[in-house]
Amino acid sequence: MEKERRKRQPPRRKKRRSKIIPEPRIYPGFLLKNKKMESMVGLGLRRDIAEEILDSNVLTPDFLEFAPENWMGMGGMWKGVMDRAVEAFPITCHGLSLSLGSPEELDWQFIKELKAFLDDNQVTIYSEHLSYTKSKNAHLYDLLPIPFRQDAVAHVVDRIRRVQDMLERPLAIENVSYYTPVAAEMSEVEFINEIVEQADCKLLLDVNNVYVNAFNHSYNAKEFIDSLPLDRVAYIHMAGHEQVAPDLIIDTHGQAIIDPVYELFEWTIQKMDPVPVLLERDYNFADLEQIQGELTHLKGILNKHWEVKHESA
Repeated sequence: MEKERRKRQPPRRKKRRSKIIPEPRIYPGFLLKNKKMESMVGLGLRRDIAEEILDSNVLTPDFLEFAPENWMGMGGMWKGVMDRAVEAFPITCHGLSLSLGSPEELDWQFIKELKAFLDDNQVTIYSEHLSYTKSKNAHLYDLLPIPFRQDAVAHVVDRIRRVQDMLERPLAIENVSYYTPVAAEMSEVEFINEIVEQADCKLLLDVNNVYVNAFNHSYNAKEFIDSLPLDRVAYIHMAGHEQVAPDLIIDTHGQAIIDPVYELFEWTIQKMDPVPVLLERDYNFADLEQIQGELTHLKGILNKHWEVKHESA
């Protein structure tokens, strides 16, 4: 008996799974406070220069940034210094230990204490690094790169959304400097964009980090910035770096900003709406006039391109 011929079926196409982007969250308090800080130029509050900021006119930032881990639970004299800073300046916070890329569960006790600190000190913006700093609950004291992969995107997005819900404010994630990619399946800019879109979070744009990575990994810094969601930028970081070899720059936060980074910054701000700008300086405080000169230079660039609506400090 002749076998019945089966009709050839066309191959089934795999259905592309469409991304489900949740409805954006609205945090009215954040929007109002952040708007007041447009075009301000700030400086990180370090104990080495606290007196010069609070008790003299040597350094004149418009706002201050805390690393909350260095001030949470503080008592005594330094608690008094922090309270004076909060009374005198708008405050942003830039975290060190949230460790968004770590595989273990988030430290919810820390996040609960962090929320109380942010609320008590009227913090306008809270940001963290798009990196990981802990493994098996051990602090590594470095900002390690997260693999540029879809499974890492999903992992980080889930963590950001849960943190934002707990803190009741948006999180701004910072593009970090890195010196080798790890198991990358997509580009750095694709990785950042996927996370910002899916997590419905803000972006802390570190212009110096873009310059450092572009130099070390041989890509075009302007094309990179042009591909970012600049409408999501909550604020900008500017800093110095050190070239340690003909083909290697290290992000240090201890040197003066070089002209090419200023030029990249000036090019960038013309493509976006006004936001606060922070000068990062973690050490090398001997020449305070040089640091004040950088604050003044940044303000001059902003005044040239953005309408400044606040009184400078």
